[in-house]
Amino acid sequence: MQSMSDLLLLGIALSDFAALGTSRLSACIRAVAWQGLLLGLLPLFLEDPRSWHVITLAAGTIAVKAVLLPRLLRWAMREASVRREVEPVVGYMTSLLLGFVALGVSFAVAQRLPTLEHAGLLIPTALLGLITGLIVLVTRHKAVNQVAGYLILENGIFLFGLTQLRRVPFLLEVGVLLDVFVGVFIMGIVVFHINREFDSISSAQLSELRDQ
Repeated sequence: MQSMSDLLLLGIALSDFAALGTSRLSACIRAVAWQGLLLGLLPLFLEDPRSWHVITLAAGTIAVKAVLLPRLLRWAMREASVRREVEPVVGYMTSLLLGFVALGVSFAVAQRLPTLEHAGLLIPTALLGLITGLIVLVTRHKAVNQVAGYLILENGIFLFGLTQLRRVPFLLEVGVLLDVFVGVFIMGIVVFHINREFDSISSAQLSELRDQ
C-alpha cells in the first residue's frame, strides 16, 4: 500500500513538472486532469479502501478534479480561441529549473516538520504542488493557464488535508471541492466574455485600462 501511494505521489509530482514545461494549454489541462485522477486514487491507499467515507471522497475527487474541471477548462480554451502561452514572464526551461529548486526546498522543509502518520512523500509533494501552482499563476499571462495554476495550488492544499484524513470532516472536504468548481466555472465565463470584448485574454493587458 505504501509503495503504491508513493508511486501515485511520484505521478503527481511529474504532472507538476509537465505543467511547468509546456506552452500548450491543452497539455497543461491534461496534466491537471491526470493529477486529479491520481489525487482521487490516493485516499484508497492511505486509508481503509472499504470505508464509505474514503470511497466517497475518492469518487468525488475524480469526478470533480479529473473530469468536470478539465472539461470546463477545455471549454474556456475553445471559447477564448487560445492554444498556447506564447510569451510567459519566465521561460519554460527556467520554470522547470524553478520546479527542481522547489522540489529540493520541499524535501528540506518536510524534514523539519513534525512526523505525521502515513505522511511519507505526502508533505514534500504537497509543498511542491503549492510552489508549482504559484509559479504558474505568477509567470503565465493567459487566464486559462492561471486557472490551471490555481488548481495545482489547491491540489497541494488537498494533499496536506490527506495527512489528517481521519480528522477532517467530510463536509469540509466537499466544501473545498465545491469552492474550486464555482471558482473555475466563474473564471470560464469571465474568459469567454473577455474574449468577446477584447482582442486578447492576456492579463497583462488589464494594466492598460484607463478611466474615461
